[in-house]
Amino acid sequence: MEEPFHIPVGSEKTPGKFFSREWLADSLHPVKSDGLLMYLVMLCASLFFAYLITRFGFIPGVLILAVLIGLPVVYGLIVYPRFGVLVFLSSAYFIMFIDRMGVDFPLGTLMDFMELLFIIGFFIHQRTEKNWKIFKGPLSIMILIWILYNVLEVLNPSAESRLAWLYTVRSVAFIMLMFFVFLYNIRTREFIRIVLKLWLLFSLIGALYGLKQEFFGFNGPEEAYLHSDPNIEQLLFIGGTWRKFSIFTDPVSFSYNMVISALLCIGLITGPLKTWKKVVLGGIAAICLYSMLYSGTRGAFVLPPFALAVMAILRFNKRVFLVGAIAAVLLAILVFMPTSSQSVQRFQSAFRPSEDASFNVRKYNQKRIQPYILSHPIGGGLGATGAWGQRFAPYSFLASFPPDSGYVRVAVELGWVGLLIFCTLMFMILRTGILHFYAIRDPELKSYCLSMVLIVFALNLGNYPQEALVQFPTNVYFYLVTALIVITKRIDDEDRQLTEPVKQVL
Repeated sequence: MEEPFHIPVGSEKTPGKFFSREWLADSLHPVKSDGLLMYLVMLCASLFFAYLITRFGFIPGVLILAVLIGLPVVYGLIVYPRFGVLVFLSSAYFIMFIDRMGVDFPLGTLMDFMELLFIIGFFIHQRTEKNWKIFKGPLSIMILIWILYNVLEVLNPSAESRLAWLYTVRSVAFIMLMFFVFLYNIRTREFIRIVLKLWLLFSLIGALYGLKQEFFGFNGPEEAYLHSDPNIEQLLFIGGTWRKFSIFTDPVSFSYNMVISALLCIGLITGPLKTWKKVVLGGIAAICLYSMLYSGTRGAFVLPPFALAVMAILRFNKRVFLVGAIAAVLLAILVFMPTSSQSVQRFQSAFRPSEDASFNVRKYNQKRIQPYILSHPIGGGLGATGAWGQRFAPYSFLASFPPDSGYVRVAVELGWVGLLIFCTLMFMILRTGILHFYAIRDPELKSYCLSMVLIVFALNLGNYPQEALVQFPTNVYFYLVTALIVITKRIDDEDRQLTEPVKQVL
C-alpha cells in the first residue's frame, strides 16, 4: 500500500548546508525563504542603483529600467509570440501619441527591432515545427513579390538618394513581413477574439480622446506641436476651427482609423452575438463616426456609405435592401440639407468634389506628373517624394511634388510597373476576402471575414485621395486584416475536418 502524499512543514524541513547551492536557492526563493537574505540583496541593489543615479544622472536609471523591463519583453516576443503580437499591436496604436508627448526615443526603430525579434522567433520555432505553409498560396507569393520589388528599388538608376530608400522601405515593404507573423501566430478563434477586443478598446480610446480635443481643447505638448510650424497651422486650422487628430499622426490617420473601427463593429454585428453585445458594438461604431467628423478629412466621409454598399451586395436579401434604401435616403438628406455647422458643411463638400478647391489642385498635380510616370517605368526611387525626398534630395524634381495619394506616390516612386504590382496585390486581397466570405460556413468566422473585407475596401478607396497605408497604426493593422482573411478560412476548414468525420460515423 502506497504511503499518503504529504507536504513537510515546520521542523520537518531539513536545512541545506550553509552557502551551498540548496541554501542559496531556498534563501533567495520568494516563498521558501524567511526573507532576510532576499531583503538584504534587494536593499544592496536599491542602494547601488540610487548611487548610480545620484552620481551620473537620469540616464543610468533609464538604462536600468530598460534592462529590467526590456529583457523580459524581448524574451516574451521570441518565446511567446502571441504575447508579442499583442504588445506589437498595442505599441503601433499609441506610438505617435507617445512621440508627440515629447518622449525623445527612436520609437520607429523600436518597432523595427520588434519585427526582427518576431522573425528570429519564427525561425527558432521552425527548428522543431518545420511549417512553411504560410509562404505558399497566391496571396503570400504576391506579397513576397511586392517586398522584393521594393528591395530591388535600391538599384534604381533614377533614384536621387539611397538614404531615402533606406528610411522608406521600412514602412512600405518590411512592415509587410508582419502579414506572415500574424498568419503564423494567430491560430485559434479565441485569440482572434482577444485581438479584436483589444482593437475595439483602442478604437474607443482614440475616439473619446478626439472628442476630448474638440470639447476640452489640446494639452500642452499638442499646443506646442500645432504652433511649431506655420505649415501645420495652415493645414489644420480651417474655417476658424482646428482639425482634430486624437492620438494619431494627423487628422487623416485619425479619421481613417475611426472609419475602419466603425466598419469592424458593423461587420461583427452580423455575427451570432447576444443582443447586448450588438448594442455595444453599435454604440462604439456611432462614437467612432461622430468623432471622425471633427477630423475634417473629406476623404474619410465618403468611405462608410460605399463600404456599407459593398456589405449590402455581399449579404443581399430583402432586409438588407430595405435598410440600405433607408440609409441612402438619410444620407441624401444629410448631404443636401442647409446647415450652418462647419463640420456638416465639410461633410457635405466631400460628396461634391468638383466644388472642392483642394481636390482640383490634386487633379492638376496628377495630370502634370503623368509624363514623368510614363517615361520612368520603375519610378524615381523609393522615398523620392515627401519628407524623405525633401530631406535627402531637396533639389530634385520629385522632392517638391506633393503626391497627396497613395496610388500616385506608388506610381511616381515605383513607376507604372510598381503601380501594376501594387494594384494586383490589392485586387488579390479583396478577391481572396470575398471568396473566403462565401466559402466560410461558421457564422462567427464569417462575420470576421466580412469585417476584414469592408476594411480592405475602405482603405483602398481612401488611398486615392490620401495616403492611407503608410502611417501607424494603419500600416500594421492593414496586414493584420489581410492575414485574418486567410486565417478565418483556415480555421473554418480545420473545424470542418474535425466535424465531418463525426457526422459520417453517426
